[in-house]
Amino acid sequence: MRIIHHVADTPADLKGGVVVLGNFDGVHRGHQSVIGRAREIADTAGAPLLVMTFEPHPRRYFAPGSPPFRLTDLRNKAHHLAALGVDALVVLSFNKDLAETTADAFVDTILVDGLGASHVVVGYDFCFGKGRTGTPAMMAERGTFGVTTIEPMASHDGIIYSSTRIRDYLRRGNPGQAAALLGRPFEIEGRVEPGQQLGRTIGFPTANVDLGDTLRPAEGIYAVRCGVDAADQSSVVWYDGAGYYGKRPTVNGESELFESFLFDFDGDLYGRYLRIALIEFVRPDRKFPDVEAMRAQIDHDCQVARRILQTRAAGG
Repeated sequence: MRIIHHVADTPADLKGGVVVLGNFDGVHRGHQSVIGRAREIADTAGAPLLVMTFEPHPRRYFAPGSPPFRLTDLRNKAHHLAALGVDALVVLSFNKDLAETTADAFVDTILVDGLGASHVVVGYDFCFGKGRTGTPAMMAERGTFGVTTIEPMASHDGIIYSSTRIRDYLRRGNPGQAAALLGRPFEIEGRVEPGQQLGRTIGFPTANVDLGDTLRPAEGIYAVRCGVDAADQSSVVWYDGAGYYGKRPTVNGESELFESFLFDFDGDLYGRYLRIALIEFVRPDRKFPDVEAMRAQIDHDCQVARRILQTRAAGG
């Protein structure tokens, strides 16, 4: 999947494509439905499929002081979009200029002149342009290109696929319910950073990842699967593990790194990117009387996480 940061640089072979518009935070099942329909339209027309998104997320631009909320940063979002067969990801910088661009100018300069869009696919509630005056109906009325609007999608029990609902599940320590709406486990992705290395001294060396603007899940211990790039970076190798998010109250910690102990892994991860999939919540965070009591609990937590992951691998 190619990535385009400036529509003026769109290669000729990607012009005239089917363009999907949205933020796609989480790339959940609802988003997948929108992109899947766009893929069908593109295949029928023999046209490329492009997804357009915005960085930073518009919410971060308009409310810069809001707490971290993202389900997928750009790197993680790109992984999931590529897996859906998207030919190119168009990443527009959401800045003052774009925020003040009218809906008509957005259509003319970006969709028509920049991408030469032949068809646009959007979710039912997508709005764009200054004052949010751009809508699917407005684009259809202009008649410049075909427009398909996708209605909201729901699970078999009537739950609408929603980024807001997924965030709520994760904050409450329900990664399994979040995964049901995402269509896969929720992932945290980032570069491994040095920590205090306390885990190494008690037999549980951890890979520490800064969450950045990623949503903070419930504090506590998780059964996780960690994806490490293969040596040639052509694939990802997954390891079972136990993860921890919290402030480490036993040692008066203050940082908010996500720490992962990879079972059966031997190697140096510093500076490498790590994908951490939250499979199941094991227990809430708590303070222990001393480091030895904490070490004993971590050992027990790892055993629990192993059993959970082995059961999942066996299809239980």
